[in-house]
Amino acid sequence: MLNKNGVPSLELILSRFPREDQLSRPKAITECYEDIPCNPCSTVCPVDAITIGEDINTPPRVDFVACTGCGICVYNCPGLAIFTVQTKGDYLVYKIPYEFVPYPVKGDIMDAVNRNGDVIGECEIEKVTITEKQDKTALLQVKVSKEFLYEFITVRRKP
Repeated sequence: MLNKNGVPSLELILSRFPREDQLSRPKAITECYEDIPCNPCSTVCPVDAITIGEDINTPPRVDFVACTGCGICVYNCPGLAIFTVQTKGDYLVYKIPYEFVPYPVKGDIMDAVNRNGDVIGECEIEKVTITEKQDKTALLQVKVSKEFLYEFITVRRKP
């Protein structure tokens, strides 16, 4: 699927996620599937939870035991291919990169979007973080229905 339409298969997506019981704490999910020379995520991780290996073209791997879900890797990824996710009761909390202006604000209800660009439901913006060191990539904390664990990828403003 990835090479045909740019959308990873469910099997490929699942290969990047930890076990569901590990999501009681936030964990970084890397959706880098191609061999490209890139390593900002591994160099900025304060706990060395993301590794590339000797070959800079190797897609990153996350040590889910070490990962704290801080989100620093999310806004440092030039490909916007990293997010964090955590389960909280009957919903999920994602931290996703966002570069469209105007930025959403806390409390906004937005469309939840999957990797095909389809609206799959609604989500709520819980927090928006944008600092100078983030270089205009906002970090959105988004509340999403638990049913969309492997589908949700971003948000879209409602028409």
